[in-house]
Amino acid sequence: MKQRRTFLVVRPLVLSAAAVLVASGLTACGSGGQGNTSLDKNANVSITMWTGQSEDAQKVLEKLAAEFENAHPNVSIDASPGASSTEDLLQKLSAGFAGKSYPDISYAYGSWASQLESSGRTLDITDQVADPEVRWDEFPEGARATVRPTGEKTIGFPALVDNLSLLYDKTVFDAAGVPYPTDDWTWDDLRAAAKKITNPATNTYGYAYSVSGAENTVWKMWPLLWQNGGEILSEDRTRAAFDSEAGVKALTFLRDMAVTDKSVYLDQTDTRYEQLFRNDRIGMMTSGPWMLFDLKTAKTKYGVTRLPGTNGDHQTASAPDIWALFDHKDKNREYWAYEFTRWLTSAPQDERWNVEIGNLPLRSSEADSAAFAAQVKTYPGLDVMAANGVNAKKVRPTVPGYVGLSEAIGEAIAEVLQGRGTPKKALEKAADKADTALEAAR
Repeated sequence: MKQRRTFLVVRPLVLSAAAVLVASGLTACGSGGQGNTSLDKNANVSITMWTGQSEDAQKVLEKLAAEFENAHPNVSIDASPGASSTEDLLQKLSAGFAGKSYPDISYAYGSWASQLESSGRTLDITDQVADPEVRWDEFPEGARATVRPTGEKTIGFPALVDNLSLLYDKTVFDAAGVPYPTDDWTWDDLRAAAKKITNPATNTYGYAYSVSGAENTVWKMWPLLWQNGGEILSEDRTRAAFDSEAGVKALTFLRDMAVTDKSVYLDQTDTRYEQLFRNDRIGMMTSGPWMLFDLKTAKTKYGVTRLPGTNGDHQTASAPDIWALFDHKDKNREYWAYEFTRWLTSAPQDERWNVEIGNLPLRSSEADSAAFAAQVKTYPGLDVMAANGVNAKKVRPTVPGYVGLSEAIGEAIAEVLQGRGTPKKALEKAADKADTALEAAR
């Protein structure tokens, strides 16, 4: 569980790194020399895989790769982290593309998907995953969309899924005499509970929100935007659309809680609110599975439910990661890179990979598995988060320029929640900045 938390904390930095691939000015060409032009499944083949994992998780993947090799003696899989940290993989891939030395498979943050596809180095496995035996529909909708960033190609398989859920501190709720949140809650229910819980005398807050201005500030507002019928981008994905009536309504709601009710702990550090929640000083926060390890360690009495809804819509935000597959103009490498990744992301192997290290299962068919049931006992609420995957219907844009868009609206949200500016004007100003960033990245 700790492994995933580390990855999420660095996401804002990863988004900044995503510009590297675009800046490299890569063209849609192959890996240099021509490989095998016809498939020979029995030919000896060597596959390179960059896992992006730290030591403990790396060992699990190496064990799985060795098992696949034993079942297919003609296949050799060189699995290595690829870089010193996951966020460094994008720059490593960019350099590899330029130097015609890149892997067959690489772990990648979903926010890189469009940049990877635009490099011209990725495989398109759309036809292969249409095979009913792949059971493609078992992956969450948001994860499937992430590996199809433009909707034209499928550049790999989902590698990791998560989503934002509502976490609540039972000790805080009990002290305030407030009933626990339920799956039927609306945002008005959350606001009412937060007001009742907030107690200046004990420095207790009903809710928490990041005002660092980083992506952690941004992606937690997207569910409110979507539930109100709004979109992040225009239909042609070239301009910001969050400054709509839906966007104003979403930010106004958060502003009213923070400024009018004063029931929100506003965190400029991105980490302090988690500590306060663990120590029974915050009643509710939106977070994901990476948080459960720390809550268990701190012995916090917590509960988990899906996000509050708007008119029955409980959409949430997710940040899927992917196994990207790359083209070396070699049919044998292409075939076995696909076969290994399909095998790795199948339910039996995923139970020994994602589930084993404390992440959510990739596939809906794993929800009733003994392996996942054991993890739920260790981390209560993990099953709720897994079920909440059906509410992750949209994904954050992976278009070049999203980092600039995120910075623009992040600054606007932070200012408004701290009582500076109005939602409408702040979002309009942010949209102008976002449009400039999107245009510059094209």
